[in-house]
Amino acid sequence: MNKKMNLKNKIFIIFILFLIIFFFYTNISFAADPKLITKLKSAFEKIEDYIIRLATPVAAVSVGVGALMRKFSFGDEEKIRTGKNLIRGSIISYIVILLTDMILSLINTLLG
Repeated sequence: MNKKMNLKNKIFIIFILFLIIFFFYTNISFAADPKLITKLKSAFEKIEDYIIRLATPVAAVSVGVGALMRKFSFGDEEKIRTGKNLIRGSIISYIVILLTDMILSLINTLLG
């Protein structure tokens, strides 16, 4: 039950972030001058690039550590389970980051 609630909370937080980003990208053109819009878009692009550059090696190291935990568990079920959860969590997190980047790029191209 706790894992399901935790997953629901994560999905809810991601949904709220997408709504905020969509609202920001669609309504900023009506509220600000063009120079501010270009500065903000540039800042968001730099942040996105930094997150992708940081997340890629972190995900690779996490998968490697999880694989080593499974390899050197010597039959300990808890270490095997922890290694599997680490691998699964890092892959899912990296996929979420890539999907977020893809969605933001799509919104950016649709808005011009």
